[in-house]
Amino acid sequence: MNTAPEKHTVIHGRAAALDIANLDTDQIMPKQFLRGIDKADLAQGLLYDLRFDAQGRARPDCVLNRPAFAGVNVLLAGPNYGCGSSREHAVWGMQQFGFEAVVAPSFGEIFYSNAVNNRLLPAMVSEADAAALLREAAASDAPLAVEIDLQRLQVRTPALCAPFTLSERHQCMFLDGLDLIGASLTHAAQIAAFAQAHWRRQPWVRDVAARTRARLAGATGNTGG
Repeated sequence: MNTAPEKHTVIHGRAAALDIANLDTDQIMPKQFLRGIDKADLAQGLLYDLRFDAQGRARPDCVLNRPAFAGVNVLLAGPNYGCGSSREHAVWGMQQFGFEAVVAPSFGEIFYSNAVNNRLLPAMVSEADAAALLREAAASDAPLAVEIDLQRLQVRTPALCAPFTLSERHQCMFLDGLDLIGASLTHAAQIAAFAQAHWRRQPWVRDVAARTRARLAGATGNTGG
């Protein structure tokens, strides 16, 4: 019986659009929501100042507050999405809110890395295709139907098929359901072989920390006289 994990090849989505350039991580996840020591309850902080006014009332003009857009899982964004500080909470908050992917013409470098490392797909399309997707989304009061094909690297809507870029390594991680640790463990045999060869060439470095601790513990035990 084949026990290999089923490949996740297509994200079937309903998309909301935020046509805002340079939407930084402080806006995606404001600093007041970073006080916890874990990842819990970050969805409430996502894009807080866009979703709520100073009194905490929902802004009716924000697309994410419209009833028809409840449960959207793809965000269509403007250029340089996620620029600014390197807060991983921005990615965690997007995932807790329900987003599986962000489609944009460009991303902040650190946000992009945080996204792929946490399996939030940053689908980078051309500027022309990004503009076309935003126009298509704006033409309706309902979420835009989207398919994101991870095998073919395409974003498909009723009116458009747009290619997006993703490195081969990151594509394999998304297809096979792997995080960074899982991706590293696919090379476990090669890692073990390298370690064994390294220790054969330089045996004095093997378990050096454990041997140092043992030596220090022995020295401490001999000083009570």
